[in-house]
Amino acid sequence: MPLCAVVARSVSVSVFTITTTSISINRSRSKRLRSNFRCFSSFSSNHNKSRALLETLRVLEWDKLCNAVASFARTSLGREATKDQLWCTDQTYQDTLTLQDETNAAVQILKHGACSLDLTGVDLSLVESAVENSRRVLPLRGDEALAVVSLLEFVEKLQLNLKASVKEDAEWYTRFMPLSELIMELVVNRSLIKLIQQAVDEDGSVKDSASPVLRQSRERVQTLERKLFQLMDRLVRDENQGASLLEVSNIDGRWCIKSGGDQLSFKGLLLSSGSSIGSIVEPLSAVPLNDELQQARALAAKAEEDVLLTLTEKMKADLDDIEKILNSVIQLDVINARATYSLSFGGTCPYIFLPEDKDESLTHDANSSGNITSKVSYLKKEWTLYLPKAYHPLLLQQHKQNLQKSRKDVKNATAEIRRRKRRGENMAREDRTDINLSLLEKQVTALELNQPVPVDFYIAQKTKVLVITGPNTGGKTICLKTVGLAAMMAKSGLYVLSSESAQVPWLDYVFADIGDDQSLSQSLSTFSGHLKQISDIRLQSTSQSLVLLDEVGAGTNPLEGAALGMSLLESFAETGALLTIATTHHGELKTLKYSNDVFENACMEFDEVNLRPTYKILWGVPGRSNAINIAERLGLPSTVVENARELYGVTSAEINEVIIDMERFKQEFQEVLHEARNYLMLSRDLHEKLLVIQRKLMEHGTKQRYKKMREVSEAAAMARSIVHKRARQLRALAAQPSQPTKVGKSQHIFVSNSQQTTVKKNEHPTTSSPAIEFIEKSAIVKRSGLPEVGDLVHISSLGKQGKILRVEPSKEELVVQVGNMKLKLKFSDIVT
Repeated sequence: MPLCAVVARSVSVSVFTITTTSISINRSRSKRLRSNFRCFSSFSSNHNKSRALLETLRVLEWDKLCNAVASFARTSLGREATKDQLWCTDQTYQDTLTLQDETNAAVQILKHGACSLDLTGVDLSLVESAVENSRRVLPLRGDEALAVVSLLEFVEKLQLNLKASVKEDAEWYTRFMPLSELIMELVVNRSLIKLIQQAVDEDGSVKDSASPVLRQSRERVQTLERKLFQLMDRLVRDENQGASLLEVSNIDGRWCIKSGGDQLSFKGLLLSSGSSIGSIVEPLSAVPLNDELQQARALAAKAEEDVLLTLTEKMKADLDDIEKILNSVIQLDVINARATYSLSFGGTCPYIFLPEDKDESLTHDANSSGNITSKVSYLKKEWTLYLPKAYHPLLLQQHKQNLQKSRKDVKNATAEIRRRKRRGENMAREDRTDINLSLLEKQVTALELNQPVPVDFYIAQKTKVLVITGPNTGGKTICLKTVGLAAMMAKSGLYVLSSESAQVPWLDYVFADIGDDQSLSQSLSTFSGHLKQISDIRLQSTSQSLVLLDEVGAGTNPLEGAALGMSLLESFAETGALLTIATTHHGELKTLKYSNDVFENACMEFDEVNLRPTYKILWGVPGRSNAINIAERLGLPSTVVENARELYGVTSAEINEVIIDMERFKQEFQEVLHEARNYLMLSRDLHEKLLVIQRKLMEHGTKQRYKKMREVSEAAAMARSIVHKRARQLRALAAQPSQPTKVGKSQHIFVSNSQQTTVKKNEHPTTSSPAIEFIEKSAIVKRSGLPEVGDLVHISSLGKQGKILRVEPSKEELVVQVGNMKLKLKFSDIVT
């Protein structure tokens, strides 16, 4: 009875723990999902708006895009939170700017590479369960404690990497804002990490060293299990008959013997019997040991629970910090999913502005991102919507998946062919199917060549209604969806899948009425359903809304449909949305442009040679009918074609000719414009290179001037030094007495001939002086040339001859060998 009570208590505790855990998880999930409900709570007072918005999200297939973005999150909670955030479409303008700043920071982190936001090894669901158990003072599970450690270590490593990046370059902290602030404000308790690691093993089990009581209890359990094993082994070996049919089993934690026969030599308690399973008997000798084993196991479980409760109490002390870390990491996972998706599909950060204050908004965005170009500064004054080369995200995703699958098939086929070659030629005969590698490679090539066609949207600021015409399956509906998804992606913090310099207005709502054959749901709306949806859109749209209408006026009599379509578009132009884009087949809607400047025409281009659409938009050109021409090219009898043209009317044919000319002129203009843009880019590059060369030339000229000034300054200093030296020598000679010394006499004799010659040449000779004699002697030495090494010279002061060993012209000195002596003399002391 006591053992049964212990077992019953253990089972009830487990059931209670599981129940409370599941309740806490459900409460936590319901708490997170309230954010999704709050997104539409503002619509609860207006059922029509809620219905119109939900229908818009359905026809734009926004749920598929949300799932695609959420797939880039690394945790289950991150994926749920990503979907919740994207489904919340009531962001304010400031909310949108904040979301874009977060995505930009995550993109910078991904490109930097040092601070990884990959949460692949962290189970946030277990962390959430641990937080709930800690709040209710319930014992943690081992795997929950390890999940908390993984989370804290991830944040700690992320902070260290961020600090290292900032230490390398302080500019990274600003580039990673606001995520750098979000990361650095998290508090990690290192002592809690060490405590959990000391108590819990890598597999989630509690370590024996976590508690002395736990160690003793587990040792006692091992001892009893060893005794029971020895007892059972002895009983089986002592059994003489049917020994091969006996088997030791563990039933509900109690050691028993399972026998295929009916007769046993030992006594025991029959637990169960049957023809199929035999008899399960607990020997009487094993009953006390089994009871003691159950008690020992209960004590060990209680010791484990005490250890886990200790961890729970330690965690509860830091519960607020851990819960903040959990929420912040979920947010980081969401932001990282947006950034990874945007980079994976080649998106670009859009410049978002408020329609009523465009310049100021773009200026704010430029200051926040630091990436506004002069082109966008020009475009912000011209365009309401500027999306060059915009892709439909779902089509691009589908093409990418197909291309990846085809490449994987080629890789697998190549590996299979190599495997077959290694195993021999007979493998081809054994296999039922053969591998056509060339066909798979052609499929890859075809997918690489047939990329999705991007569309260009250039909607001027004055345009309020755009009418797009064109043939069926020409891409009109895809264009509507591309614009709608781009606007919602920009508002939700995602990059827009277009080329650089994309410019999107901030929109409060996007409304769409698309009776869509191309929708994956394949649900066709009736004419009355269309009118109801358009009526709701007309009532709920504001001056900051985008309205998308597909095949407006279709589904009824063409004349009535055209009249209704014209009236609807005129009403939207007068008091409706910021921008309305409509597709139609009614030719009457094309004429609205010529009576109202807020209308603009565009058409989907059609290749009449190959009889297929090109999926490109021609701006400013109304579409024309190609049905009769296509019928003629497809071989319809000429009589039928001519009769159709007569019925169609000469006037309509002339209009078509005018449209053809307009299309041709438009194409020529586009080609010229494209060529002009190329020349403009080349001229800009050339201008930049010329500016660089000019700057280098100016720098080189400045350096040369400084160099010459330095050389002149040095030469002037040297000249001043020589002049001062000569002046000192002249003053010294002038200060000498008039009686000449021996040297003076020899010098006077040396220059007497020159003086006489000078006196003869001059009409008024003057009396010589020592200074004049010095100058004349220097002039004589210069005229006679410098002495050279090896020359014999006469030293007047000594009256001897010597041999020149070294000459120093700069100092006007030389070294002379006279006998055994070496003398350093001036040029004026010698006579050559």
